[in-house]
Amino acid sequence: MASRGTTETNQLKNNLEDQLDRLVAQLADLEECKGDLDSEEYEETKRETLEQLEEFSQSLSAMKSGNMTLIDELNQMQLAIQAAISQAFYTPEVIRMFAKRQPEQLRVKLAQIERDSKIAKLSQQVYTQQKVEILIALRKLGDILDSNEENFIKSNTTDALKEFDKVVDEQIKNEVIASQLNKNC
Repeated sequence: MASRGTTETNQLKNNLEDQLDRLVAQLADLEECKGDLDSEEYEETKRETLEQLEEFSQSLSAMKSGNMTLIDELNQMQLAIQAAISQAFYTPEVIRMFAKRQPEQLRVKLAQIERDSKIAKLSQQVYTQQKVEILIALRKLGDILDSNEENFIKSNTTDALKEFDKVVDEQIKNEVIASQLNKNC
């Protein structure tokens, strides 16, 4: 019996995830090697990687318009890419987990940074940045945040994260409207 595109859809999804992983890993590697590069080389490599992410995002947009079976996965990847491009998220690992819709792994990462902060393995600035990123990613994935987590976001969100949050909310609203219009047609 024919797969009716299921196999191909799964292969395409896996290839897209691999491409996103490669680009996010490239950003992570760049951040790790920042001290080894001169500032010009670092900025040029980062710019090139962000351009590749932008091109990838445009490709996802083109695919979304033609293949309805991948819309949810493509939207999630596109949001992760937008977060990376807008530099709302600085932690590539959080971008990767968000793109792959992995709230459980994000909760594990949150527990890890909480622990690392308590033993002074992370600076307060890095801890705050990563915790806000994780909490916003969890919220966007539909995870329920407690009042302490919501208050932490409100008091520690950067302008870039606020803008990302607004863009995501607008995109979700547009998708709901489009879905309702499709049902009415």
